[in-house]
Amino acid sequence: MRQPSVISRRVAAATVTLVLAAGAAACGPEDSKGGDSGSGAEGTPQKGGTLTVLNRNTQQDFDPARLYTSGGGNIPSLVFRTLTTRNREDGAEGAQVVPDLATDLGKPNEDATVWTYTLKDGLKYEDGTAITSADIKYGIERSFAPELSGGAPYLRDWLIGGADYQGPYKDKKGLDSIEVPDDRTIVFRLNKPEGEFPFLATQTQTSPVPKAKDTGTKYEEHPVSSGPYKVVTNENDGERLILERNPHWSAETDEERKAYPDRIDVRSGLDAAVINQRLSASQGADAAAVTTDTNLGPAELAKVSSDEKLAARVGTGHFGYTNYIAFNPKVKPFDDPKVRQAISYAVDRTSVINAAGGSSLAEPATTFLPERDSFGHTPYDHFPAGKTGDAEKAKELLKEAGYDKGLTVTLTHSNAKDFETSPEIATAIQAALKKAGITVKLQGLEDNDYSDTIHDAKKEPGFFLAHWGADWPSGGPFLAPIFDGRQIVRNGANFNTGFLNDPEVNQEIDEINKLTDLKAAATRWGALDKKIGEKALTVPLFHPVYKRLYGQDVKNVVISDWTGVLDVSQVAVK
Repeated sequence: MRQPSVISRRVAAATVTLVLAAGAAACGPEDSKGGDSGSGAEGTPQKGGTLTVLNRNTQQDFDPARLYTSGGGNIPSLVFRTLTTRNREDGAEGAQVVPDLATDLGKPNEDATVWTYTLKDGLKYEDGTAITSADIKYGIERSFAPELSGGAPYLRDWLIGGADYQGPYKDKKGLDSIEVPDDRTIVFRLNKPEGEFPFLATQTQTSPVPKAKDTGTKYEEHPVSSGPYKVVTNENDGERLILERNPHWSAETDEERKAYPDRIDVRSGLDAAVINQRLSASQGADAAAVTTDTNLGPAELAKVSSDEKLAARVGTGHFGYTNYIAFNPKVKPFDDPKVRQAISYAVDRTSVINAAGGSSLAEPATTFLPERDSFGHTPYDHFPAGKTGDAEKAKELLKEAGYDKGLTVTLTHSNAKDFETSPEIATAIQAALKKAGITVKLQGLEDNDYSDTIHDAKKEPGFFLAHWGADWPSGGPFLAPIFDGRQIVRNGANFNTGFLNDPEVNQEIDEINKLTDLKAAATRWGALDKKIGEKALTVPLFHPVYKRLYGQDVKNVVISDWTGVLDVSQVAVK
């Protein structure tokens, strides 16, 4: 989910889904059941009732081929089952991948270039017909069709022949690298070792689609459900979604989704302040309401925290997401490591945290990887600035670099009021660097212009604010897009902002990708993060914390470190 703002695009995002850059993200709890006392989540969950979801962002492109999700997504996961999915547990336990349609996490060959999955018995669609491995193959193949683009790029990158395949509408022969020897077996042949394929198998592209029911770009209006709920209404491209029970879903084949409510009513396109006000008041249908994409802001959180009953209805979550300063070493004076190190020492993380909304909404970061075991987090602080910065050490390094009288630089940021890459953060950095003799001029860009500028290898500025969210809870999709030299994109969206192309780093990424032992891989990702950190190509600033209200009748609140937000598949409203 790279560069997510909420929860579902690589973004995702807090995007979710996020995957929250442009779409959505995901995250987990300090408190295992949400608020300080969790009173709104207490009591024995029961079946029945209607769960209302109040969101800012519409659930567009409700087609498994087009969704950029991790773990199966949040709302999408109610309709689309996948080969594997996220473990629906609180906190760190929820960062694990578990079987969904498949009987296990997949069986790799010796070098992890071939993965074989076996489907469970008794899987059915909403019309009662059986789900087959051929349906999963077809579902994946249609995600390659240009008219159904939008999903994660990994299958295109990893499958043999994937780079040139144009989908089943143009090439009815299909992809030879996906084999279905029988109705319950599916085999994937990859062009390189990928030990984290079980994570990729959580993406909605592995959801089955019956070929006879495929309506192309109109499929999103009524996709055929393999999950506990089916779509009965989809208005204005996901602005209003109404889901009702799929009578042919069986809990015996699905250990993850609880499916307590009879009905899910998703209302989107709402103002954030309105969402929080409605959840706070908790009147009528809003008493059984949640949000999957709207945080409490600093002022709202202060108000809620002073009310014991409201505070008990705040879910706290963390997502694999880092806000940081990025340097382009091709632009002077950032080509000098000492200048980058000086800025690293000069940063006042306390003021940055305050600008991000305070310690309840942001946690200081000195590592690029988030502070979660699933990522392989290894503590380090190569340029210890303390809580408020080390201006004297910064001046010393600047003098060594030939800037004993200081220097002037331009910091590029977004004008979006996101408390991440916005003017508040930039101003805090400006004030801290001034103490070290660095004059910072601020260049604010509108959100789209900002994104286009920092991701264009030809236009990338020398000094700017950035953020990154994980496509799944592992160091791989966190480090490789930012630091693998082979992922530098000269003409298109480039995320390797430091233009690092270190053969040793590239080789270590390849070696870790061969590992199917995910714990062993995590340890290696952490060590690689520490090694890359010495190059001072980024200055990690903080990891966001999600604080979200839920209605007073909502029970069984589960927030995992995979998504960081309340899991709608676990919620009960009675």
